[in-house]
Amino acid sequence: MATSTTERSTSKHDWHSSNYVDWWIARDQSRDAERRQRLQAMLSHAGGARNVEFSVIDIGGGYGVTTEEILAMFPRARVTLQDYSEPMLAAARKRLVGCSERITYVLADLTDRSWVDRVINLGQGPFDLAVSAIAIHNLVQKPLIAAAYHGVASVLRPGALFLDYDLFFDEIGGLAGNTLMLQEAGFARVDCLWQQTPLAAIAARKVG
Repeated sequence: MATSTTERSTSKHDWHSSNYVDWWIARDQSRDAERRQRLQAMLSHAGGARNVEFSVIDIGGGYGVTTEEILAMFPRARVTLQDYSEPMLAAARKRLVGCSERITYVLADLTDRSWVDRVINLGQGPFDLAVSAIAIHNLVQKPLIAAAYHGVASVLRPGALFLDYDLFFDEIGGLAGNTLMLQEAGFARVDCLWQQTPLAAIAARKVG
C-alpha cells in the first residue's frame, strides 16, 4: 500500500478532519474491488450458518466497508462498528443507513484502554466474532498494538475468533512478531489465511 519505510514512518493522518477523511475515502475506494475480495475470503473462515444471530465487533471500521461485507454474508448478525474518527463514523452511517437497526456505532480510541468498556457497554459485547481490516497497524508502536490485541481478546467470548486483514510491516514485528503478540494477548492459535507481504489475513482463536 505505502511505497517505502520512510513514507510509512513520516506520513500523518488527520482522522478528525472531514476534508481529509473525504479525500482519503475517495482515494481508498480505488482499491475497493480487490479489498472486498480479500474481506470476503477472510470472512468465509468465520464459521457458523448464515442465518444464525450473533454479535460482531468491527475494530477500526472506518467508513463501513468491512461491516457492509459482514452484514451481506451474515444477514442476522449485529455489528458494533468502532472507530477513532467521527468523520469516518459519519460516512459509515451514511453508507449503511439501510442497515442501521443492526449496527451500533462507537467512537473510541484504541490507544485509550477505556475503549474496551465503551464497546462492551454501548455495543453487543462480549462478542462472538471480532473483525478488523487495514486498521491496527495505524497504531504504529508495538506496545500500542500489543495492548490493542489484549483489548480485542478481552471483548471476545471464550473460544471466539478474531479475523484481521492488515499490513504487518517489519518495523512492527512483521507477521511473526504480531503472531507472538496475539498469543501473549490470549489467543491460543493464530493461523495465516493469506499473505502477500506486508499484507496478510489471519485468524486468531481466543483461549476457550
